[in-house]
Amino acid sequence: MLKRNSSGFLSHRFSHFLPHLLLVMSGASLTLAFAPFNLWLITIPALALAFRQIIKLKHKPFLAGWLLGAGWFGAGVSWVHVSIADFGGLPLIASIGLMALLCGYLALYPALAIKFTAKYFPTRLWPMALPFFWVVAEWLRSWMLSGFPWLSLGYSQLDSPLAGFAPIIGETGITALLVLSAALLALINNKRTVFNAALVISCLFVSGYMLSQHTWVKPKQTYSVGMAQGNIAQSLRWVPEQDEPTMQTYWSLTEGLWSNDLVVWPEAAVPKLEPLAQPFLAQVNERAFNENTALITGIVNYNWETDEAWNNLIVLGKRNDDAAYPDYQYFHNNRFAKHHLLPVGEFVPFEDWLRPLAPLFDLPMSSFSRGDFQQPNLEANGIKLAPAICFEITFPRQVIANVHADTDMIITVSNDAWFGRSHGPAQHLQIAQMRALEMGRPVLRATNNGITAFIDHKGKINAVLPQFEAASITAPVIATTGFTPYYHLQDLGVWFIVTLLLIGAVVVKRRG
Repeated sequence: MLKRNSSGFLSHRFSHFLPHLLLVMSGASLTLAFAPFNLWLITIPALALAFRQIIKLKHKPFLAGWLLGAGWFGAGVSWVHVSIADFGGLPLIASIGLMALLCGYLALYPALAIKFTAKYFPTRLWPMALPFFWVVAEWLRSWMLSGFPWLSLGYSQLDSPLAGFAPIIGETGITALLVLSAALLALINNKRTVFNAALVISCLFVSGYMLSQHTWVKPKQTYSVGMAQGNIAQSLRWVPEQDEPTMQTYWSLTEGLWSNDLVVWPEAAVPKLEPLAQPFLAQVNERAFNENTALITGIVNYNWETDEAWNNLIVLGKRNDDAAYPDYQYFHNNRFAKHHLLPVGEFVPFEDWLRPLAPLFDLPMSSFSRGDFQQPNLEANGIKLAPAICFEITFPRQVIANVHADTDMIITVSNDAWFGRSHGPAQHLQIAQMRALEMGRPVLRATNNGITAFIDHKGKINAVLPQFEAASITAPVIATTGFTPYYHLQDLGVWFIVTLLLIGAVVVKRRG
């Protein structure tokens, strides 16, 4: 009798925790929808399973939403742990604790979206109401505490028919469509609801496919571009004795690239501060000009008088294709200063308190000044480029602010050596692909150790270098002109859709 009671108790406890476990597992499975796995078909079923479990937990919508988010971000941004553990100088238990804190914080956003939906609307109206609250939560996540819009659901659909919506309503709009579709699936309980879900999802996928066949921008001119990937270990990046070897590595890798219209080096490829690197920069500037080309490189500039530092991109060689002399001189205006700085990595909030606590809060080059939100395009050998340094490519509004009518392409440089062999760099590349699709502009992505890639205006990768190799690559790049609807609408399109759905939900609710 005791055994039977004990077995029954365990069975009851397991059935009690099973919905919670399924929520975490559903969230974790979303990681497979993103790069490098790219199993985009998983997204809607995984969300639908989670929403169905949330509906079962009627009185715990916030907890249920938080568990979904904990699984989603716990697995999806686990690559952050690599940088904390390998370069943060913290004991394992502390680095795990920081990761748990980050994932717990990010999980608050889906939790809030589900909480407000459950509070004001019955479950039958979730397909109409939840997309609005989800988009609000994602909007908050994109700017709260400087913003961390990583792993937004729409990025998972780059290879799906829904990608056709990106040039119109952007990645956030695709996210809203995914939430709508998953909520419809979660409510299936008879033939009518099966038909409704199948009809809506089919219409969305067919419409997305048809839209993807349309080209919103026009080809302008084809340029030959070369990029160098130095593969410098992160532990050596700011070691003074390694400055010369690093610069010689990039000089050697560029020997076969001078015949291109443009050459690109990654973020902080020149490891010396710009005032101290003048002899080397003068050498590169003169060589690029004599080779009838231009070279863009990342470098850190430091003003000794004001004690300010900037994470910069600068242009060396020819500014215009008919330039009579080399363009570069120290502090010239053909440069870009990173605006959206990475917390802890590039600025430390409450630094007087945090810096003494651990090496994580006192990393080299972690006290930058912020550039303007909108800056002139870089001009290199007559090519106009809208820059985004590393983390900035995740913020579409900032990228849009720097794309103009005469912008030929987007350039983004990065150093993902912080994240080792994790899936972080692949996700970072996927984000850059989405920006290309939204803006209708090709993207040049140069990185220290990968993934260096050429992305066309449709978001497709034309050429790529393997990770963790010192190598160079050349490819033709078709510059484009014109704008996508998303460029003009920005997020107005998705706000219109989700607000209209919400109004419909309110009307249906009032009519009972």
